[in-house]
Amino acid sequence: MAVQQNKVSKSRRNMRRAHDALVAANPNECGNCGELKRPHHVCAACGHYDDREVVAQADEIELDEDAA
Repeated sequence: MAVQQNKVSKSRRNMRRAHDALVAANPNECGNCGELKRPHHVCAACGHYDDREVVAQADEIELDEDAA
């Protein structure tokens, strides 16, 4: 088991942890529909990325009943 050589003070421990904080999300507005989306990700609402549709929405896909 790991055993410390010397006691780490509260100050030194907290100084080490000073850079461990999580950064808040920075959502951007989708250029197509205006919904908030994560930067550099496809918009979940409309499926657009960089002003073009890359993911077709489920209501736009025509399902063929005979294909099954």
